[in-house]
Amino acid sequence: MSSYCVAVIGGGPAGLMAAETLADAGVRVDVYDAMPSVGRKFLLAGRGGLNLTHSELLAAFVSRYGHQAARVGSWLEQFDADALRQWAHGLGISTFVGSSGRVFPSEMKAAPLLRAWLQRLRANGVRVHARHVWRGWTEDGALKLDTPQGAMTRKADAVVLALGGASWARLGSDGAWQAILVREGVAVSPLLPANCGFTVNWSPYFTQRFSGEPLKSIAMAPQGDMAMRRGECVVTHDGLEGGVIYAWSAHLRDAILATGAAVLHIDLLPDHEPGRVLAEVTRSRGARSWSSHLGGRLGLRGVKAGLLRECLPKEIFDRPDALATAIKQLPLRLCGVRPLDEAISTAGGVRFDGLDPGLMLNGMPGVFCAGEMLDWEAPTGGYLLTACFASGRVAAQGVLRWLDGKDRGQSL
Repeated sequence: MSSYCVAVIGGGPAGLMAAETLADAGVRVDVYDAMPSVGRKFLLAGRGGLNLTHSELLAAFVSRYGHQAARVGSWLEQFDADALRQWAHGLGISTFVGSSGRVFPSEMKAAPLLRAWLQRLRANGVRVHARHVWRGWTEDGALKLDTPQGAMTRKADAVVLALGGASWARLGSDGAWQAILVREGVAVSPLLPANCGFTVNWSPYFTQRFSGEPLKSIAMAPQGDMAMRRGECVVTHDGLEGGVIYAWSAHLRDAILATGAAVLHIDLLPDHEPGRVLAEVTRSRGARSWSSHLGGRLGLRGVKAGLLRECLPKEIFDRPDALATAIKQLPLRLCGVRPLDEAISTAGGVRFDGLDPGLMLNGMPGVFCAGEMLDWEAPTGGYLLTACFASGRVAAQGVLRWLDGKDRGQSL
């Protein structure tokens, strides 16, 4: 395989994992990245503590990928969460499982892992070219690149595209690859925000009083027959973002795109059974106000009490049974999705019906795709990163099989 040279376009987790897998097999690898250094988004994602993967059982893990669970599950069969942890340990990075089941490096940072990884890649012969912006192909199939030295072309025996989605464009994932691939006849589903915030038509009073306040110890689910998920999020000046709402972002986004709005149900007291809430609400409050009564009997104060006033008509407070129901299932109307560039990740991308199982484009032999630019999405919690790593490995293995097929074809 040493006679072959493969170009990897994109230096995020998927691209670097593809590069490592190829280099381990003896292939010469060049990584091209548009930014001054590789792994920019990876580093920023780990700034507050790198959530590398999750410790839950594989079946539950795979279910997090929604309608692409079977597809992503096939990648994880080759490189799952345990394999990712072992890989990190091989770099000298120990990991631990947090109370939520999420897996973190012991130092809680992405930078030590990335440094160790790049050192190993370079020792294995991988050449990294920063500030090299991919612009497509020449008529004879060479890669077109804009570099600090000017425009240039490079030939490669195969190419792995790992260009990310279109969130956090300032870190290099700007989605510019879409136009290039569409011109080549590649089917691409529209890129959409995932793990994103949503807008709400708050009243001026609520915005002024509660913008920036965390909503802790809650549970929520979109309208419909879905189990509540516990967590927390943050009230913004025009909506909600963070944690638990990100977990529902695919459902909420799709509902808003289809109908213009989505209804979210919030359980303000998930540790209280409905019967207890009803008993406390119906208890005589004497001369006390509802705010004082609910705060004293149920601990509903601050932003939670403000949400009740914001979302419910005044007459509900004259009906204790309806008020108790609302506390456990408060309806909140979401009217929009925050912009794509603000999202943590991206849905949509290169469609799987245009790829073979090794992630090679059917209409472009020798061109493979990996990572977030493919048409799948995942919630936060380590699921996105794990699948990006796994897809890079799958694409690289696809490259190796394809190159092996070329070898066997030439020997006949």
